[in-house]
Amino acid sequence: MADIVASNRDRLLQAAVEAKTFAYVPYSKFRVGAALLTEDGEIIKGANIENASYGGTICAERTAFVKAVSEGKRKFVALAVTTDVASPIAPCGICRQVIREFCSLDMPILLAASSYMEKEDGIREFTLGELLPFSFGPEDLERDRS
Repeated sequence: MADIVASNRDRLLQAAVEAKTFAYVPYSKFRVGAALLTEDGEIIKGANIENASYGGTICAERTAFVKAVSEGKRKFVALAVTTDVASPIAPCGICRQVIREFCSLDMPILLAASSYMEKEDGIREFTLGELLPFSFGPEDLERDRS
């Protein structure tokens, strides 16, 4: 899996930047783009979509997962996320839990600053396990209860 991620890294980061251009953020003005890499090399993009009720807002990461899963994709190998902020920003807690539903704890998540190509530290890479330690996942529902 590491080979597919390495060979698609630039493409994945660029797709996240492209996705960000479609963000609908009339309230926060905080654009986020996400790009999800499937095990067969397909990239699914997502942007954050705000709603006047705020509770109806959906983050870019969840948009990408909803698009992918609703089209039958269930195996992912990497995720890239970018914003307009000068330093990398990590997914929110709800998004981390959604990522956990479909991805292994060792899946790489690339966090890119707005000008990541111009900065030495413009991209930070974490595993899902690093971003969501002591996580709860689907396999936990299968545990014995007493």
